[in-house]
Amino acid sequence: MKTVIQRVKRASVTISGNIKSKIESGLLVLIGIEDNDNQEDIYWLAKKIVNLRVFDDEQGIMNRSLIEINGELMIVSQFTLHASVKKGNRPSYIRASKPDIAIPLYEAFCKKTEEITGKKAATGTFGANMQIELINDGPVTIIIDTKNKE
Repeated sequence: MKTVIQRVKRASVTISGNIKSKIESGLLVLIGIEDNDNQEDIYWLAKKIVNLRVFDDEQGIMNRSLIEINGELMIVSQFTLHASVKKGNRPSYIRASKPDIAIPLYEAFCKKTEEITGKKAATGTFGANMQIELINDGPVTIIIDTKNKE
């Protein structure tokens, strides 16, 4: 699983002109899934993201987690995170999982974050053409790939 995580003041997902979900202060997580991702990746990544110390403490130092600030979480599937541009200029998405594999893993990841935080995660719709609006706070943007845990 590959993710791009952004600390946001707010974010929303719009599909066909209708807002599907929105959050206030928290994290927007774009997640790409590949065939060899598994339950271990889900658990490790969910725990890592909600415990990232990327929110300011009283001294203005990034020392607090999403859980500690009672922040909100938005998770959006993003198969293009697995784009390969090694050959030519047209990206190849061969590493990205097809929906029959990706959807259950995406849903399991969302559920795991909800179990850990005790809060419902805002989501997009898998495979939909989505417009994502956000106010990046900082900016703080972090990339995590479960294939590089060490």
